[in-house]
Amino acid sequence: MTNTLHRFGDARSFRDDFIVFAIASRGKNEIDSVPKLKKFLEIALKHKPVNLGDSRHGGALRASKSLNPLSHWSRNDTPDFDNVIAGVDTPTTCAAVFDNLEAAEACTKEVREAELGLSINISTSVNGAQECCKAAGICRHSAGYSLGFEGKTEYLPSSDVLKVATMCGHGMISTSLAKKMIDWVKEGRRTPKQASSVLARFCSCGVFNPSRSTRILEEARGRSK
Repeated sequence: MTNTLHRFGDARSFRDDFIVFAIASRGKNEIDSVPKLKKFLEIALKHKPVNLGDSRHGGALRASKSLNPLSHWSRNDTPDFDNVIAGVDTPTTCAAVFDNLEAAEACTKEVREAELGLSINISTSVNGAQECCKAAGICRHSAGYSLGFEGKTEYLPSSDVLKVATMCGHGMISTSLAKKMIDWVKEGRRTPKQASSVLARFCSCGVFNPSRSTRILEEARGRSK
């Protein structure tokens, strides 16, 4: 089970969204797991992720208490992957986010060969996860599904807003902020990449996919023309 199951969209919308998790189990294998988690992230880094995450400290793009909101537009938006790896100091959940199947497959294969002794969880479309397992030479252990939204769905935000906001499964990206960024992109006030970098900083565990967000914002802008 992972909160990334609640990412909104159909299977095709996850063609550029692959999250590979490494998790230590409390009471089972968390002792001496920190070096193994760092090794997982180092392996993932070789395959050019678009984000790395440590659920204790955040992702490669982070908020800062020393800056005011206006700094969003002048900050360096280069992901700091080395900072994520260096910051792992306790048993936690680590994640690598990729925007293409080939990279996710290669990472899964190398992680399996490293035999880290950690639980590995892949979150994407079912077919995408199957392909990653196939590349690694293993059978899928199990599958989890999100049942989606039920009830008075007419009160939900638009599909574009949901696709962006639900990329933080902990709900740290508000639908209002997602809508604001979409509107600003449509108005030409910000580029899709700039807006995605801002949104990514609010995801506290680092599983937000800025590449998918940029595509969603570009598609939303295209429909407004």
